[in-house]
Amino acid sequence: MFGIESGWLWAIGGLLLLIAEVIAPGFFLFFVGIAATFTGVMTLVLGLGPISQVALFVASSILAVMVGRRVYALPGTPNLSPMLNDRATQLIGRTVTVVTAVDSNGGRVRIGDGEWNARGGPAAAGESVLVVGFEGNCLRVEPVPENWDKFQ
Repeated sequence: MFGIESGWLWAIGGLLLLIAEVIAPGFFLFFVGIAATFTGVMTLVLGLGPISQVALFVASSILAVMVGRRVYALPGTPNLSPMLNDRATQLIGRTVTVVTAVDSNGGRVRIGDGEWNARGGPAAAGESVLVVGFEGNCLRVEPVPENWDKFQ
């Protein structure tokens, strides 16, 4: 094609994909670019035919993606921090300060620089309570056990 050997076309195509990855990062074109470049080099070295080139490209693309997923932990891999975006779950087990008296009907507690609705207790303003769960945006709290500081 145009007087250029097919191995060079694979290699140039692979390099273009690698450049495209730098311009528009998504970290998938990298693996396909590596596979295309590898196919081009093998075609130049071994003189592969068109069917063999396509088969090598497909196989090396799959292998590159599999290795890349394992090495770089791409999206779709298990989350090692499952509570990362679940603020209420992260609060379970923390001691917090009551702002407005808490009982089974409600109240408010301070966590950091913010306040949350809470139920449980009972606890008066200024007391410390333990977050034991949540229902929607309302925390369930209980009085802090006497020996709680030993577990912290």
